[in-house]
Amino acid sequence: LGLAMINKHPRLQELKFTLYRIFRNPSAVIGFTLLIFFIVVAIGAPYIAPPKYPHNPYRMPHKGFSHTPKPPSKQAIFGTTSGQYDIFYGAVWGTRTAFRIGLFVVGISMLIGVALGTVSGYYGGIIDEVLMRFVDIVFAIPTLVLAMAIVVAFGRGLDKVMIALAMIGWRNYVRVMRSSILTLRELDFVQAAKIMGVSDLKIMLRHILPNGIYPVLVMAFMDIGSMVIVAAFMSFLGLGAPKGYADWGQMVALARNYIVGPPDDPLKYWFAIAIPGLCIVLFVLAWNLIGDALRDAFDPKIRRR
Repeated sequence: LGLAMINKHPRLQELKFTLYRIFRNPSAVIGFTLLIFFIVVAIGAPYIAPPKYPHNPYRMPHKGFSHTPKPPSKQAIFGTTSGQYDIFYGAVWGTRTAFRIGLFVVGISMLIGVALGTVSGYYGGIIDEVLMRFVDIVFAIPTLVLAMAIVVAFGRGLDKVMIALAMIGWRNYVRVMRSSILTLRELDFVQAAKIMGVSDLKIMLRHILPNGIYPVLVMAFMDIGSMVIVAAFMSFLGLGAPKGYADWGQMVALARNYIVGPPDDPLKYWFAIAIPGLCIVLFVLAWNLIGDALRDAFDPKIRRR
């Protein structure tokens, strides 16, 4: 009887329906499959590609100093890129780098954006006006231009790139969260909580935030992939990860002079570009597919169709 009562609990029923909506979507299945694959690779990196430098496992081992990439062989199953850095090692440990970039940047951005958006939408008035005008000012500067300016000002490096992206990414979450709060704050259950004397902080944390966070979560899943692309672009320009660091963008940068091979064999060095590029594409695709599935599952207009 107790188990039957638990199974009939409204929240549990809603959770089951949400999971059903998500996993009946073929795109979600593909997205989660790719994501699980990357998680397994990231966790098992020390066993899949044992580090040559235990004190610095993200430093790719290299087998010489030649600038010309070498094709796959028994010594390097994915070949080597310019500088003879092992592509297989970089692809494996670059998975950890991608997760670190995406989760750190989106986590900090969402934390700041949700907090400011909730306060702005709930209180309104002069607080809302000041915050929104500040967000408009930040939005007036293109993302890449602002990110590059911050990195150049504070010094190059992957950590600086991550901090710069986090300092910019929060602006999107403020607007999305604010739009949700503006609708929720006028609903009956919020007004009833105010009449009962519940503090503003409790109303925001217990009643408004759990009901308005879903659009932000969907955007966060999609932004994880986007931040990895932006960080890879910054590394390609030489502002991110240093040479020899296990980062997919840095690996593409190492092979920039060999995108096209000699005239008689233009695809001679395909492995130097295709393998790290494919890692980026599949990683971003996984998060985007999951984000699309979550959007369809949480959208109230199509949720019950």
